[in-house]
Amino acid sequence: MVKSSKPVCRECTVHVHKYVFGVQFKKRAPKALRAMREFAQKTMHTKDVRIDASVNKFLWSRGVKNPPHRIRVRLTRKLSEDAEKPHLYTLVEYVPTANFKGLQTVAVAADE
Repeated sequence: MVKSSKPVCRECTVHVHKYVFGVQFKKRAPKALRAMREFAQKTMHTKDVRIDASVNKFLWSRGVKNPPHRIRVRLTRKLSEDAEKPHLYTLVEYVPTANFKGLQTVAVAADE
Protein backbone atom coordinates (compact mmCIF):
# COMPACT_ATOMS: atom_id res chain seq x y z
CA MET A 1 0.00 0.00 0.00
CA VAL A 2 2.88 2.38 0.73
CA LYS A 3 3.86 4.17 -2.47
CA SER A 4 6.76 6.06 -0.92
CA SER A 5 8.78 5.13 2.12
CA LYS A 6 10.16 8.60 2.78
CA PRO A 7 8.96 10.80 5.64
CA VAL A 8 7.06 13.81 4.31
CA CYS A 9 4.95 16.65 5.72
CA ARG A 10 1.99 18.42 4.08
CA GLU A 11 -0.57 21.02 5.10
CA CYS A 12 -4.06 20.36 3.72
CA THR A 13 -7.52 21.81 4.07
CA VAL A 14 -10.17 19.14 4.66
CA HIS A 15 -13.75 19.94 3.69
CA VAL A 16 -15.46 18.15 6.59
CA HIS A 17 -18.95 19.25 5.60
CA LYS A 18 -19.04 17.04 2.52
CA TYR A 19 -18.37 13.97 4.70
CA VAL A 20 -21.03 14.74 7.33
CA PHE A 21 -23.76 16.18 5.10
CA GLY A 22 -26.92 14.12 5.50
CA VAL A 23 -25.60 12.23 8.52
CA GLN A 24 -27.78 11.86 11.59
CA PHE A 25 -27.12 14.65 14.14
CA LYS A 26 -25.81 12.45 16.97
CA LYS A 27 -23.25 10.84 14.66
CA ARG A 28 -21.74 13.87 12.91
CA ALA A 29 -18.62 14.52 15.03
CA PRO A 30 -17.64 10.82 15.17
CA LYS A 31 -18.20 10.59 11.40
CA ALA A 32 -15.97 13.65 10.92
CA LEU A 33 -13.17 11.93 12.87
CA ARG A 34 -13.53 8.75 10.81
CA ALA A 35 -13.49 10.81 7.61
CA MET A 36 -10.32 12.59 8.81
CA ARG A 37 -8.66 9.19 9.34
CA GLU A 38 -9.71 7.99 5.85
CA PHE A 39 -8.50 11.24 4.27
CA ALA A 40 -5.08 10.85 5.94
CA GLN A 41 -4.82 7.21 4.84
CA LYS A 42 -5.64 8.11 1.24
CA THR A 43 -3.38 11.16 1.10
CA MET A 44 -0.31 9.76 2.85
CA HIS A 45 -0.67 6.06 1.84
CA THR A 46 -0.31 4.62 5.36
CA LYS A 47 -2.61 2.30 7.31
CA ASP A 48 -1.60 3.61 10.74
CA VAL A 49 -3.05 7.10 11.36
CA ARG A 50 -2.64 8.88 14.68
CA ILE A 51 -4.91 11.88 15.25
CA ASP A 52 -3.67 14.57 17.64
CA ALA A 53 -5.91 15.68 20.50
CA SER A 54 -6.05 19.22 19.04
CA VAL A 55 -7.84 17.92 15.92
CA ASN A 56 -10.32 16.01 18.07
CA LYS A 57 -10.92 19.06 20.26
CA PHE A 58 -11.51 21.32 17.22
CA LEU A 59 -13.95 18.90 15.57
CA TRP A 60 -15.93 18.55 18.81
CA SER A 61 -15.70 22.29 19.66
CA ARG A 62 -19.29 23.00 18.56
CA GLY A 63 -20.79 19.76 19.86
CA VAL A 64 -21.71 16.42 18.38
CA LYS A 65 -24.16 17.69 15.78
CA ASN A 66 -22.40 20.76 14.36
CA PRO A 67 -18.73 20.13 13.48
CA PRO A 68 -16.88 22.93 11.63
CA HIS A 69 -17.20 22.91 7.83
CA ARG A 70 -13.45 23.01 7.19
CA ILE A 71 -10.25 22.25 9.07
CA ARG A 72 -6.62 22.90 8.19
CA VAL A 73 -4.35 20.00 9.18
CA ARG A 74 -0.68 19.09 8.95
CA LEU A 75 -0.16 15.50 7.80
CA THR A 76 3.26 14.13 8.73
CA ARG A 77 4.41 10.69 7.59
CA LYS A 78 6.95 9.35 10.09
CA LEU A 79 8.88 6.16 10.74
CA SER A 80 7.91 4.48 14.01
CA GLU A 81 10.51 3.77 16.67
CA ASP A 82 9.30 0.19 17.08
CA ALA A 83 12.51 -1.85 17.45
CA GLU A 84 11.25 -5.18 16.14
CA LYS A 85 9.02 -3.98 13.29
CA PRO A 86 9.44 -0.35 12.16
CA HIS A 87 6.68 0.98 9.91
CA LEU A 88 5.36 4.27 8.58
CA TYR A 89 2.53 6.10 10.30
CA THR A 90 0.77 9.41 9.74
CA LEU A 91 0.36 12.06 12.43
CA VAL A 92 -2.54 14.49 11.94
CA GLU A 93 -2.15 17.87 13.69
CA TYR A 94 -4.43 20.92 13.74
CA VAL A 95 -3.17 24.15 12.11
CA PRO A 96 -5.11 27.24 13.24
CA THR A 97 -6.15 29.54 10.42
CA ALA A 98 -8.39 32.59 10.26
CA ASN A 99 -9.48 32.24 6.63
CA PHE A 100 -9.53 29.31 4.18
CA LYS A 101 -9.68 31.44 1.02
CA GLY A 102 -6.96 30.58 -1.48
CA LEU A 103 -5.24 27.94 0.67
CA GLN A 104 -3.71 25.04 -1.23
CA THR A 105 -2.00 21.83 -0.18
CA VAL A 106 1.58 22.78 0.66
CA ALA A 107 4.66 20.67 1.33
CA VAL A 108 6.21 21.72 4.63
CA ALA A 109 9.66 21.04 6.06
CA ALA A 110 9.24 18.33 8.71
CA ASP A 111 10.12 19.43 12.24
CA GLU A 112 12.15 16.55 13.65
